[in-house]
Order: sequence, then structure tokens, then C-alpha cells
Amino acid sequence: MPKHTIEPEKWIDRYSDYLFNYTISRVNDREMAKDLVQDTFVASLKSMKNFKGDASERTWLISILKRKIIDHYRRINSKKGKAEVKIDFTTEDDEGNWLEERVADPFDKTAEDSLVNDELGEAIYACLDKLPAKQAAVFKMKTIQELDTETICNELNITPSNLWVIIHRARTAMAECMEKNWF
Repeated sequence: MPKHTIEPEKWIDRYSDYLFNYTISRVNDREMAKDLVQDTFVASLKSMKNFKGDASERTWLISILKRKIIDHYRRINSKKGKAEVKIDFTTEDDEGNWLEERVADPFDKTAEDSLVNDELGEAIYACLDKLPAKQAAVFKMKTIQELDTETICNELNITPSNLWVIIHRARTAMAECMEKNWF
């Protein structure tokens, strides 16, 4: 028998504020946050038959919301310059922001710079798609969203040392992929 049950008629009262606060901290746009929470409730209603009861109702809703947030960023990044996302790679040699140094100055745009940034953005996201899911998630949270270690560890239920192992592996894989596909 499942440990947890699902009560959709109580979702708004129980979880809307929590889901909204969770979302607004990640998208920084009130209307988009409201839309994503609403989309989460709709998707959850549609997939209620998939709820196994192993996780709490709130945990299940958060997992759906996380996918909605990821989809949101995929949509906006497929529509505009993907290289505008701040990327901060470090290598084993601690060379610093080697990727940022290769992105054109956004205040000195030429048609060629825009094309280079678009191509670089596509290469970055193509490489991200090749990473294992957990590495990609950690990389995006740490490097793109600039979340702190404690937040990432709490959200993914991992230790700080595990986080640093995962981020190191992700950065190494991204560097290798970018070397092959971009530089």
C-alpha cells in the first residue's frame, strides 16, 4: 500500500505559496512563476495515475515543477542567444573563465559576433545535453543559475563533497566536448 496519498482538491491551499516561492527564486518573473505553477497543477492532474505514493505529494509536485522550469529555460534558450548565459568554467589548472574569454563583448556587437555567440550557445547546450542528467542539473544550478552549494545540496539531496565531484566531472566533460565541437 502506498505511504502517501494524493488530494488534488487541497493542492492550492497546501502548496501554491510554496511552489510559487520555489519558482520565483528560479525564474525571477512573477507572471512566469504563476504560469509555471499553474502548468504544474494541470500536468499533475493529468498524471495522477502515475503517482505511486512513495514520495510525499509535495515532493511529487516539486519534481513536476522542476521539469516545467527546465522546459521553460529550454524554450527561451532555443529562441534567443544561448551564449548570453553566464558560464564560469574552471579547469584542473584553474585557468579561470576560459569560455567567457571567447564570447564576444555584448556591448560591441557586430553581425559576426552575434553569429559566433549563437553558435557558441548551441555548442554549449549540445554539450550539456550529452551529460548525464545529474551532472547537467548540477552544472546548470551551480554555473548558470549561480545557486549556492547549500541550496543545490538540499535540492538534490547530496553532500557538498559529492556536489564538487559531480561539478568537476561535469566541467571536465563540458571542456572536452567544447574542445571537440567548438574550439
